[in-house]
Amino acid sequence: MLQLPKIIQGGMGVGVSNWRLANAVSRLGQLGVVSGTALDSLFARRLADGDKDGNMRKGLDAFPFPEMARRIWQEYFVAGGKPSGTPYPTAPMHQRVEPRKVIELCMVANFVEVFLAREGHSNSVGINFLEKVQMPHLASIYGAMLAGVGYVLMGAGIPLHIPGVLDAYASDRTAEYKLSVAGAMPDLDSMMRFDPAEYSEGPLPLLSRPKFLAIVSSNTLATTMLRRATGKVNGFVIESPTAGGHNAPPRGKLQLSSTGEPVYGERDRVNLAELRALGVPFWLAGGYGSPSKLREALDEGAAGIQVGTAFAFSEESGLRQDLKRTLVAQAVAGKGEVFTDPLASPTGFPFKVAQLNGTSSDAGVYQARKRVCDLGYLREPYATEDGKIGYRCASEPVANYLSKGGKVEDTVGRKCLCNALLANIGHAQTRKDGAAEPALVTVGDDLNSVVQFLAPGQLSYSAVDVVHSLLSGVASMQPAVAAD
Repeated sequence: MLQLPKIIQGGMGVGVSNWRLANAVSRLGQLGVVSGTALDSLFARRLADGDKDGNMRKGLDAFPFPEMARRIWQEYFVAGGKPSGTPYPTAPMHQRVEPRKVIELCMVANFVEVFLAREGHSNSVGINFLEKVQMPHLASIYGAMLAGVGYVLMGAGIPLHIPGVLDAYASDRTAEYKLSVAGAMPDLDSMMRFDPAEYSEGPLPLLSRPKFLAIVSSNTLATTMLRRATGKVNGFVIESPTAGGHNAPPRGKLQLSSTGEPVYGERDRVNLAELRALGVPFWLAGGYGSPSKLREALDEGAAGIQVGTAFAFSEESGLRQDLKRTLVAQAVAGKGEVFTDPLASPTGFPFKVAQLNGTSSDAGVYQARKRVCDLGYLREPYATEDGKIGYRCASEPVANYLSKGGKVEDTVGRKCLCNALLANIGHAQTRKDGAAEPALVTVGDDLNSVVQFLAPGQLSYSAVDVVHSLLSGVASMQPAVAAD
């Protein structure tokens, strides 16, 4: 039997849920989760900054393919760190058929993050991916499994093919993943493939299959995952529209409130009785970051809760200290504001944004930023007129997007989340004119509730404080278990 965690720490942003945060949570017997989004770019920038604490090197030294680790170190490490105010090097953007150096960087980056999150304890660690960011999936998941990741969590789409990928790697087989391509004809080859044997520097390591948790927002999607997924779905995280980051669009025709936010109704509520009938463990997310809400979730038959916002502002998270201080101070004053922006994300999913001067939530900052797409994680693959696959992003320069068949109305209000999320954690790109990419902070609607974790007179708290507080009302309950 497998003991299930009562608390899953959300896999937030790019590097907000970093290895330090996941390590701290997992040490306490709950599920610490690292964000797998854009880990390759983040890893390269950590090396470009000189790896001052030596942790990236420690992870590289543990990587099972030493020649690959050596190549990555030589390519990206800058002794002493790059000069202040100079640009970070950019790795090639992802595509269906990846150059080997792109695949290797992805593998190594995911390995190192999970390895460091697992260091010093024997509890499970998870990794969170966005289904919509498809092109890095195969290499990223393999790198995480090389490091012994215990759970893979995925939302922002319908991740039907991921369980089969996990099965393939655990059996030393080539994994396949069909890329979604807009406008593709049936004869277009959009399959991505990864053969572990092509990258191993000796016998293939024996890998354990991690548990797979699908992040869903409806009963229909949960049922679809159980019926149609290519392998076993071990559980669900049920996210309500109040959760931070990308939200599922409301069901039916989009309606906006007087403030311009998507309106969610009864059709967007999950029927927990139907969910319980599926017989699969589930965790509730979105506004569940309090002891009373954990108790409520357990009483409803959930295995526990997923909590994001509370951990995002903990001392261990990767969010920049100045952003933490400002937003926590707003929360203490009861003035933190979060706007569910229906336009910000180039994916078309609503995206929750903390309202904060100096970030791209400020219209003036957004308008002043020159459009550029040089990371490309949220690009949409599309079928070109000559039968090939092209890539476009609604946040790229408008003329470029239109030249690729995009519609001008799809560019209105779109923001470059890729660059903004790296800026959130202190790795903002510097442009030729010396300007640094602005941040754009995403948090859940319960931003102001983080004050519950503050000790009197304090403006910061730890992940340990969050876990102990959340568990304070359920300490006497027996842990949930599931068949291993």
